[in-house]
Amino acid sequence: MGKAETETLSLPTHGARVLPSVEIDSYNVEIEDEDGFVGDKASRKAFQAILDDWRKHLKDSGDDPFGDKPTDEIGKKELTAVLMEGDSEAAGAIQSAIEDYAQQLANVVRRFTRLKDWRETECLVIGGGFRGSRIGELAIGRTGMILRDDGIDIDLEPIRNHPDEAGLIGGAHLLPPWMLKGHDAILAVDVGGTNIRAGVVELNLKKSPDLAKAKVWESELWRHGDDDVKREDAIDRLGDMLSDLAGKAKKNKVGLAPVIAVGCPGIIEEDGSIKRGAQNLPGNWESSRFNLARSLRERLPMIADGETSVVIHNDAVVQGLSELPFVKDRKHWGVLTMGTGLGNAKFTTRKVGKAKD
Repeated sequence: MGKAETETLSLPTHGARVLPSVEIDSYNVEIEDEDGFVGDKASRKAFQAILDDWRKHLKDSGDDPFGDKPTDEIGKKELTAVLMEGDSEAAGAIQSAIEDYAQQLANVVRRFTRLKDWRETECLVIGGGFRGSRIGELAIGRTGMILRDDGIDIDLEPIRNHPDEAGLIGGAHLLPPWMLKGHDAILAVDVGGTNIRAGVVELNLKKSPDLAKAKVWESELWRHGDDDVKREDAIDRLGDMLSDLAGKAKKNKVGLAPVIAVGCPGIIEEDGSIKRGAQNLPGNWESSRFNLARSLRERLPMIADGETSVVIHNDAVVQGLSELPFVKDRKHWGVLTMGTGLGNAKFTTRKVGKAKD
C-alpha cells in the first residue's frame, strides 16, 4: 500500500483499505486446488461432513447417540454434551472428527501463510459461528498445536467477543474516533449466509476510548436461511429491525450516532455495491441495480435527528476489527471466520501520529 493512499484517510469509505487503526492487506481471498475452494475445508459444513463419516462407524455398531437425526441438524450443545458426558465410543467419534477437522484447518492456514500478503502474519484470530462452540474451541486449540509442531510460528486465538456480537462491535472501528465522540452508541448490522443480525453497539468511550469496553446493548436476529425470501423483502425486514432498535434506543435515552455500520459477505466497492461473494444471500445482492447503502438510507433516512450515513465492509473484516483493542502489540495479524464459508482478512496495524502542539 503506497504512502499516498495511506495519507488519504479522512471520511469513512465503503470497503476502504485504510481504516483508522489498520491497513487491510487482503480480504475475501479465494484459494483453489484440485478439490475446489481451500477455505471450504475449514467451514462449518466441512466439520459436519467429517462428523457424518465418523457417525457411520457408530451406526454400524448401533451406538449412534443421535439416531437418524441428520448431522446438519445436530446443535452445538448436543455435540458438546455427548463429548463431555456421552459413552466413550460416541465421545471418541466426536473427538476424532475434531482431530480430522483440525488437520484440515491447519492445512488451510498453511496455504494462507504462503500468500505474499499473509507471510508476516504473527497471529490469527478465529471467529465465526463454529468458534462459538466448545467443539470449535477445541478444534482451534488442536490446530495451533499442529502448526507449532510443524515449526509454523503463528498464534491461533479464539475471538474474544462472542462471534454473534463481534460482527456488530467491529463496525465501530470502521469510523474515525471523532465521529463517535459525544454519542453513546451506533447501529450495526452483520449480514450472513444464514442469519441477519442488527444491534445497538454501546461504545462506552469514557471507560475505554479504544472501544475495548464496547458491547451489544440490544440486538435482533432474523434467520433468513429458513425462509424463501426475495432481496427486497430481506432489506425491508432489515430496515424494520433497525427502525425498531433506533426506537428502543431513543426510549431508553441511548444517544445514537447517525450512522449504520454494516458487515456483509463479499468484495465491497467504494460506492457501497457488492462486486462478488454474496451468493449465499437471499436474491441477487451483486446486481448493478442494487446498492445496499442506498437501500438502507431509503428505509431509515434519519437517526436521532441526523441524516443517516452508512458504511459497509466485508463481514470477516468487521468481525476481525472487534479484536483491535487486544492486538495492539501485533503488527501483522489476520482473522479467519468459520461459518457458512471461511471468511478471511489480513491486517497491518497503523502507527497513528499525534497532533503537534
